[in-house]
Amino acid sequence: MAWRDGKASLSRLMLFMASIILGIAAVVSIQLFSENLKDNIKKQSKSLMGADFIIDSRKKPSEKVQKIIDSLGADASEVNFVSMAAFPEKDGTKLVKVRALQGDFPFYGELTTSPVNAGKTYQELGGALVDATLLLQFNLAVGDSIKLGKVSFPIMGALKSIPGSTAISSSIAPSVLIPYRLLEKTELLQLGSRTEYQYFFKAPEMDLDLLDKTIDPILDDENADLDTHTSTSRNLGRRYDNVGRFLNLVAFIALLLGCIGIASSVHIYIKEKLKNVAVLKCLGASRKQSFFIYMIQILGIGLIGGIVGAAIGIGLQFLFPYILQEFLPFSVEVSISVQPILMGIILGILMSVLFALLPLLGTWYVSPLEVLRGQEENQQKPKKARILVILAILLFIFLFSFWMLKSALNGLLFTIGIFITFAIVAGVSNVFINLIKKFFPSSWGFISRQSLLNLFRPNNQTMVLVVAIGLGTFLISTLYFTKDILLAKTSIENKKTDANIILMDVQSSQEKALIQNFESKGLEVIDNIPIITMRMHSIRGKLANEIRKDTTVKMRRWMLNREFRVTYRDHLVETEELLEGEFTGNFKGEQPVPISISESIARDAKLKLGDKVTFNIQGVLMNTKVGSIRKVDWSSMQVNFLILFPAGVLEKAPQFNVMTTYAADEESSADLQRDLVKNFPNITILDLRQVFTIVEDILDKISWIINFMAFFSILTGFIVLIGSVRNSKYQRIKESVLLRTLGAKSKQILQITALEYMYLGLLGSLTGILLSLVGSQLLATLLFKEPFVPSAIPFLVFLPGITVLVVIIGLSNLKSVLQSPPLEVLRKEV
Repeated sequence: MAWRDGKASLSRLMLFMASIILGIAAVVSIQLFSENLKDNIKKQSKSLMGADFIIDSRKKPSEKVQKIIDSLGADASEVNFVSMAAFPEKDGTKLVKVRALQGDFPFYGELTTSPVNAGKTYQELGGALVDATLLLQFNLAVGDSIKLGKVSFPIMGALKSIPGSTAISSSIAPSVLIPYRLLEKTELLQLGSRTEYQYFFKAPEMDLDLLDKTIDPILDDENADLDTHTSTSRNLGRRYDNVGRFLNLVAFIALLLGCIGIASSVHIYIKEKLKNVAVLKCLGASRKQSFFIYMIQILGIGLIGGIVGAAIGIGLQFLFPYILQEFLPFSVEVSISVQPILMGIILGILMSVLFALLPLLGTWYVSPLEVLRGQEENQQKPKKARILVILAILLFIFLFSFWMLKSALNGLLFTIGIFITFAIVAGVSNVFINLIKKFFPSSWGFISRQSLLNLFRPNNQTMVLVVAIGLGTFLISTLYFTKDILLAKTSIENKKTDANIILMDVQSSQEKALIQNFESKGLEVIDNIPIITMRMHSIRGKLANEIRKDTTVKMRRWMLNREFRVTYRDHLVETEELLEGEFTGNFKGEQPVPISISESIARDAKLKLGDKVTFNIQGVLMNTKVGSIRKVDWSSMQVNFLILFPAGVLEKAPQFNVMTTYAADEESSADLQRDLVKNFPNITILDLRQVFTIVEDILDKISWIINFMAFFSILTGFIVLIGSVRNSKYQRIKESVLLRTLGAKSKQILQITALEYMYLGLLGSLTGILLSLVGSQLLATLLFKEPFVPSAIPFLVFLPGITVLVVIIGLSNLKSVLQSPPLEVLRKEV
């Protein structure tokens, strides 16, 4: 019976199926790709690092660390730092990451260059390997030169890839490799230079977990670190797990939209079958038999939808390595595993059944007397069964989101968020219907009145369509609004009070000459900030080394190993807000020295007002106390500090400066940079225009990936919309035929239908956009801490576009009614 009835309604069942296929395809493709990513990280963990393990330090290794390095026998080493490079042939400059290497690194993976042998010849001939993209950017070729500090290096080849680097990191500061033996001649390393010392080891037989357990705590005490290829692969795996969870959530939302389509379509489908069910019960069919006739159909839909969705997902996973190649430090080999495919098929069946149960319950409670009564509505309301089904759906959503997010709290919040969104959209449609009933415009013309009456007639689709349209529009609009928030964080206002050139590592001896240089070019020094480096020696009388070893101390360990860069001044700036205590701008001789700390330091170090902290300032101990706690706006482009000293304390300490200025255009900025690189090669220059161009490019790439994933949700939403509207055809035919029989013209029926669907399209899309406005405002305020200026695209494109689409699909239903005589249509329906 299920097969025979299903064959008669095949086209409609196909629409049900289409609602869920894309969601399953998204989930399966992402699951398969995540599995492949984990497998590739495990297989290529050595190639990703280029060594079995690395010891690194942010300063020259101490005597104790050096002994450990010597005892283990480092096979290669590197000093890397960010600096300015000049290209004399092209009269250009660029911020680069200088990597001074010695030894045969990498031991695993490849140093890919063009020409192929350049990876060896640059060491022998004293040349440089320059990032391939950088060469293209400045139209440079092998044989040209690059100037780093005092030394000009011949370019021996283009660097295409090196273990541990990604396209994103290279776009911010492209890598330049030089021989370690020539580093000192560049004279780039000065006081305050941010350097990293790395020592690479090849030890395939060594027990790395044991090494990590025994050596890493010793290195931590000496402000150094040990990274093994196994721990690095675990960390990398966790990082991409988060990406996978985000993508899974997007796919899950697409799946939920598909389930709305299933529920709404089955709701309409079953309502039409209730008379058939009543006839079957008159002929002796039991509740169970009539229920399972349609349950088998739904199971078939879920099974076939799951299989087709899984097949599409298998094909889609081959796209992800190309989509995410900018963000992956390695190439991904794609293979197919059984588990995600089985999960997709089971998910298709389970979600189809769960979301079809509510309308299917109508078959269980239908009475045989329905045949005689001829009523549209089933009088029995299975409230308990409906509540149980709703609870089962919510439980399933919670369990699935908990499995994806690996957090019960986040899973619960996601489930609540989904429930609230559904409830709001459904509530809006209910309020709209009630308002129309209460304030019905009786004075309007027949066509206008009839179109409004259709919105709350028996078997109306107002709720279903508003939910489907509203949620789809909500998702699309939120993506656009979120992108606008992110881009707003990177916008640069053209004001001379806002610096767009930052000079770092300015030595005290260079300060006067630099100011003169600025004046000669008509530039103003906006900030001239002294920087002093120091470390925490003790907190509340307990040594930092003791705190590291004490597992009972609930404190973030990062500040114990960090070299802080602090400044002193007598005032707070506009990016700082005093939260607690009293700011001391000038030192009055009292001991300990009152300092101001950021709220993040107070939180992570568990510090409060009056707590004592002793700092080691390059060998000199200074006792301080927490005098005030500040809130710092880290998103601003000003130079901000975690720790602020009063004026009159650190003036004689070894220091360097950060200077900022404003260049009105690219030409003046380029002229300044060329001059500074020539005369002050140790100074690192940040041109914020270039930085934000890179950031915007990265955001564009990220938003493209988000939009690609949202495509599943959007397309599923459209299929749900088409399915819901198309299925209403079977309810509208009799009404339209009756109107024609009573004398209504085809034009009038078209106008009534067009107006009805226009109301539904406008209400659904406007609700979705307004809901996304609220959600995006909360995101901007709570998460991004940024003012929110909404994009006009959702209002100008989505609102009219979706409304027109709804109207077109709705009008397409009337084709058979308008082209045939009323009697012919009625006979066909019978």
